[in-house]
Amino acid sequence: MTFNIGNQQGGSINNVTGDQTIHGGQQGHLTAAADPRALLGTLCAELERVSLPPDIARQVNGEVAYLNAELGSPAPDRPTVAQRLVRITSLLASAGAVVTAGGALAGVLSSFAAWLGPIGDSVLHAIAR
Repeated sequence: MTFNIGNQQGGSINNVTGDQTIHGGQQGHLTAAADPRALLGTLCAELERVSLPPDIARQVNGEVAYLNAELGSPAPDRPTVAQRLVRITSLLASAGAVVTAGGALAGVLSSFAAWLGPIGDSVLHAIAR
């Protein structure tokens, strides 16, 4: 048996074996993919608000520079972006900067993780540490 499901922008698709009963309705939410360059701008703005020791700030700025170069390429290498974001998160944590769920830094890092797709899990794990 073959199913051909056309464009379902903003809709919900359920693939089930057997019967499915839904009580109370069903909703789907479409989330637009974030622009990684805009996320980088937000990350930079949030990093400016954090007071870091000079050595850590230099290292974080170096990682941000690498991110900027990578995201400026026509096809950014997502594993490289993920590695840089994990490094930034680790540096922030080592300096005592709080990257908590719901905080601005965690929010932008989580948005980057969503843009990265499955490989972004490494960024989410770094935030959770």
